[in-house]
Amino acid sequence: MPLTDRRPRGRALASASAALIMGFSLSGCGIQPLYGSFSAGGDVAGELQAIAVDPIPNRIGHYLGNDLIFAFNGTGSQVPPKYHLKVTVTESSQTPLLDTVTGFPTAATVTVNADYQLVPVQGGEPVTKGRATVVASYDRTSQRFTNLRAARDAEIRDAKALSDQISTLIAAAIAAKG
Repeated sequence: MPLTDRRPRGRALASASAALIMGFSLSGCGIQPLYGSFSAGGDVAGELQAIAVDPIPNRIGHYLGNDLIFAFNGTGSQVPPKYHLKVTVTESSQTPLLDTVTGFPTAATVTVNADYQLVPVQGGEPVTKGRATVVASYDRTSQRFTNLRAARDAEIRDAKALSDQISTLIAAAIAAKG
């Protein structure tokens, strides 16, 4: 005797109908795309292009600054700045795993915290500020250059992830501000 679904078809049809009705009712509740237009006529992408990223010290700051500049204005167009983005970065490295025979670490994690503040060019209160944190891990070997390169690759991955977080948070704040 073949196994079949013994649930009544009416219950499945009712739950599918309820999901469809809920979807239609939510479609007009004011949800709009992040990079859409403001009600006042501006757009988020245009506001993001007007952000000047202040120099960020150290190597990870260099990577993060370049990623942020590209995230805000990947077109390369020259837009007069309306905002300055100030970012301070702190980085730490930990080696949680040790080889029991040699006593050397076999893995490491690079944790990067970035405090950011978006202020208008004219001065005044920040439009938004916050903190973003990312962690990247990498394997360590007995070869010194390999470990240095793996650590740098982890920093680059952290910078990209931080850039994504910060640019999304800033875009959301600008969209909410309207």
